[in-house]
Amino acid sequence: MSLSLNACILLLKEHHLLKSSAVQNSIGVEMTGINLDSRKVSGPTLFFCKGAHFRPIYLSMARDNGATTYVAEKPYVEGNGMNALIVVNVEKAMAILAAAFFDFPQDDLFVIAFTGTKGKTTSAYFTRGILEQAHPKRVALSSTIERVLGPNPDQRQKSHLTTPESIDLFRDMREAVDNGMTHMVMEVSSQAYLKSRVFGLTYDVGVFLNITPDHIGPNEHPNFASYLHNKLQLLVNSRKVVINAETEHFAEVYAAATTTTNPDSIFLYADSEFKPEDPKLDIDFRFENLEADTSESRYKLVPVTDKAAALNLGNTYGLRLIGDFNESNATAAAIAAGLAGVDATSAVPGVANVMIPGRMEFRQVPDHGTVFIDFAHNYGSLAALFHFINKEYPKAPINLVLGAPGDKGVSRRADFAQVINESVATVYLTTDDPGFEDPAAIVEQIDAGIDHDRVTVHKVLDRRTAIEMALAANTDGAVLVVGGKGADTYQKVRGVDTPWPSDVVVVDQSIAAL
Repeated sequence: MSLSLNACILLLKEHHLLKSSAVQNSIGVEMTGINLDSRKVSGPTLFFCKGAHFRPIYLSMARDNGATTYVAEKPYVEGNGMNALIVVNVEKAMAILAAAFFDFPQDDLFVIAFTGTKGKTTSAYFTRGILEQAHPKRVALSSTIERVLGPNPDQRQKSHLTTPESIDLFRDMREAVDNGMTHMVMEVSSQAYLKSRVFGLTYDVGVFLNITPDHIGPNEHPNFASYLHNKLQLLVNSRKVVINAETEHFAEVYAAATTTTNPDSIFLYADSEFKPEDPKLDIDFRFENLEADTSESRYKLVPVTDKAAALNLGNTYGLRLIGDFNESNATAAAIAAGLAGVDATSAVPGVANVMIPGRMEFRQVPDHGTVFIDFAHNYGSLAALFHFINKEYPKAPINLVLGAPGDKGVSRRADFAQVINESVATVYLTTDDPGFEDPAAIVEQIDAGIDHDRVTVHKVLDRRTAIEMALAANTDGAVLVVGGKGADTYQKVRGVDTPWPSDVVVVDQSIAAL
């Protein structure tokens, strides 16, 4: 892979991003590397001066390691002697130039992208399961949990961001194409648009699952309007669109989709009993629950409109991943895969046995009730989980182990207090990726909104101890939810990914100790 300085200038001009350029030698000079981490620069590299923690000394280090060109929003004396590309927005410039450096790999993939406050990961795994039925060993994945870039075990990598930085994303896409992948399923976070990680990327199918307030805080979105705006960008940048008609702010969501997509290429889905505010609104697909318990669920997917019927997705579907909300996620996945040319022949078996590490994992513990381990980490996902539990265990008290991450999602802390007040009998407030914040202070912020007359609160900062205490105290007939981390194998503490066995492992170890 390489990219010439001349190509960089032309691309930046095309996207109205270039403010000025300083060329030291030939405009045709080639860069054989691209990076934003000075420690990883080797040889003639295109280097980006980006990030809240960027320091000019990093540019000096990159130059010493061989970088020949830098991209920044202002000139730096540390870059003297290098080619300089001064841009309006370095994050957008990085996305455009990264795509070009890796030779636009997205053009060789059918890309399906999901956004939503909850359900992105589950829907992405369902979609990959369906596509794998039709195209074995040809479907890449970019999710919160992992990135799958090829058919071999060593081509699966743990994820650190829901949507990677643009250089990493386009590198992943190039690797996927080189490994023979023909399709990619990816999660797209609101941060991906806020930080321009996917700037310039167009998806073959974009899916909007739902939206509730989240990711609002000093280091994220300043308010809900910003959060919604960035979520909607996925629809604006998709050729075909799938929308959950039950989502809040539906009118704004649908309007955003129609700005760039013909209504004939927009597909709506909803539960069979859902009644839209506009009675004239055509819901293309309806799903109807047939039966559900703690081991599996069955539902019927019914195409309503002619364009829905043409996809040949109508059938009875079964899921091992329990939770009635997962029927909605599976429906979104089936429609998205249908728009990639896959019908019910692959969709039905494709979702049937999908299991996701740390999602709705279920344990029945003698004398200590029922335990659910789930990644649920915001109001919407917890409320959906509690709704399911209340249907399955109508008389069972719900107990909860939960923390909140530091440095982001500050709005979640009040939201957690609200959902705890609505559904929980006893909560064990603990540590969850505190980052650079004090875990005790985070716990106190959640606790401040809890109704202590209704909810018993224990503050146990050591997460393992909190899980052990909660499990030991859980009685027969009660339900314990261990929420937030699922199968994550680290805790983010002061910039370091500190090893953590995962909630799943700790729960199993605690059960064995009982």
